[in-house]
Amino acid sequence: MPRPSWDEYFMDITEKVSGRSTCLRRHTGAVLVKDKRILATGYNGVPKGLRHCEEVGCLREQRGIESGSNHELCRGIHAEQNAVLQAAKYGIAIDGATIYCTHQPCVLCAKILINAGVVEIVYRESYPDPLSAELLAEAGIVPRHISEVGA
Repeated sequence: MPRPSWDEYFMDITEKVSGRSTCLRRHTGAVLVKDKRILATGYNGVPKGLRHCEEVGCLREQRGIESGSNHELCRGIHAEQNAVLQAAKYGIAIDGATIYCTHQPCVLCAKILINAGVVEIVYRESYPDPLSAELLAEAGIVPRHISEVGA
């Protein structure tokens, strides 16, 4: 088996992290990296101590909320947000970091990543959010798409 590139390596880990997700709609994972070292990871799911959607059902589905809209109407926190929160909780500086994500960040995550000082975003699956792309471009961050794990 050939040695994976750094992108392959971190995307493989991101995919593994997404396996912890408790979301009924989409499993996402994120890994914050700097100097080829993992700083923090995150997956989408409800805040600590709350019942998982697997137990109570999907609020978005119950209310008929379309994918990509009204992000605030959800019990869960996005993977990118959880990765940033974990770094903050444990005092890990992420300024200048790269984030590897299973999915292209939404506008809420894009704003958080910009303010957190993330300088590169690498993702596997597209997520159509024109405002996210616009804000990232204005911030000088051009997300890099890797079509599949091992690409």
